[in-house]
Amino acid sequence: MTDAWNGAETRPAVAADVDAVKAVTDAAYHHYVERIGRVPQPMEADHAANVAAGRVFVVGEPVAGLVVIEAFEDHLFLDSIAVRPDAHGQGVGRRLLAFVDARARALGLDEVRLYTNAKMWENQKIYPKYGYEFVERRVDGPYDRIHYRKRLA
Repeated sequence: MTDAWNGAETRPAVAADVDAVKAVTDAAYHHYVERIGRVPQPMEADHAANVAAGRVFVVGEPVAGLVVIEAFEDHLFLDSIAVRPDAHGQGVGRRLLAFVDARARALGLDEVRLYTNAKMWENQKIYPKYGYEFVERRVDGPYDRIHYRKRLA
């Protein structure tokens, strides 16, 4: 599939993107279902509500990747990042992480927080490469999560 994401702006998702947001999220997280023994939380999200709330930003046409973020008083929370599997290795995730940093700064926030499932060990190698530091490991209901933060200079 040919994408027009390279050079495309990361933009707020709109209602017409909801199906693509669901499809990219499902494709990005589906391979974890067996490993963690349950459907990852991003796959169960109310994508339409998140888009309507202005929490979802996408890149590409068709959508190659997305982030779901939420601003709090003292930090920006990166709820989910998803890249279509056939777009892996093309810099989409790196670009989305840079967007999250820029968005936090634009909102006057100097910290980004996120968590990942402890069984998503690939993420535990990726996030520190982008300046995230380990905060804690905590069980939240059925989820065993590794919490990270990134302080922006």
